[in-house]
Amino acid sequence: MSILVTGGAGYIGSTVVRELVRQGEDVVVFDNLSQGHRRAVAEEATLVVGDLRDADAIQSVFRTHDIDAVMHFASHTLVGESMSEPFLYLDTNIRCGLNLMKAALEHGADRFILSSTANLFGLPDEMPITEETTIDPGSPYGESKRVLERYLYWLDRTRGMTFAALRYFNAAGAAGPNHGEDHDPETHLIPIVLEVALGQREEIVIFGDDYDTPDGTCVRDYIHVLDLAQAHILALRALEDGTSRVYNLGNGNGYSVREVIETARTVTGRDIPARIGERRPGDPAKLIADAGRIRGELGWDPEYPALADIISTAWKWHVNHPDGYDSVDARPA
Repeated sequence: MSILVTGGAGYIGSTVVRELVRQGEDVVVFDNLSQGHRRAVAEEATLVVGDLRDADAIQSVFRTHDIDAVMHFASHTLVGESMSEPFLYLDTNIRCGLNLMKAALEHGADRFILSSTANLFGLPDEMPITEETTIDPGSPYGESKRVLERYLYWLDRTRGMTFAALRYFNAAGAAGPNHGEDHDPETHLIPIVLEVALGQREEIVIFGDDYDTPDGTCVRDYIHVLDLAQAHILALRALEDGTSRVYNLGNGNGYSVREVIETARTVTGRDIPARIGERRPGDPAKLIADAGRIRGELGWDPEYPALADIISTAWKWHVNHPDGYDSVDARPA
């Protein structure tokens, strides 16, 4: 099978690419490298540098390569930024997705995996969150993913495009000591905590300690990036039966900010200074996934559910590559 992976130079996308090529698939990566890294892309994959805003550029990929299926990771993904730059998300994310969907259909690639988000659920009334939880996006970012899910729903009904929308929670960990998370700026809790452990930051700020949780800090569901990758591949295989699907992806275990920091102290053996700051507007007290549907239907079973294991893999990456992919051997141009 030949699979096009957009955003395949990014954190999650590049991990999925590596797992696909390990399983013998032919992979074409399309990425503008604005957030991704050339060095993150497996050498066995074909890398095409281009931008999804350019409809001709993505059409050219389909004309050049015989693509069977698409995995779409390319996206602006920062919730906070989407609140201050809504058009960047409501216009760009949606337009890029539509350019991709149109090209895929025109060239017969009728299986589509969408990287979606738990931000679809905003401030949910129930916990854990199921696929039937009321959708009320918490930001323009979440809204852009909701719109793309609806486009896929209608393309399934009208054009026969089979899809899986994978709504995952907090991706974390590293796929290996030489393949991990490298964002600029970094906004995710675990890598920020580990940067403090490395002395690259002075402290970690806890945004509020008066939430309705056991220790007053926000609780989130962390899922290892390799477990996410396996879920994407299982979902792709399942589309062969012609049935579209929507799945939540999480471990079903919630860990508080304080628990993350304390676990990181144990894993790293280092002091990690922390202080309490103001709450961030819109932060839910808890976000925990019910992933029972994908477990039951596809047999997905996370290999790294323990927080200590997730942080340990991330720590090995950060220790080996404190400057991220700038300290990884270059991929051939």
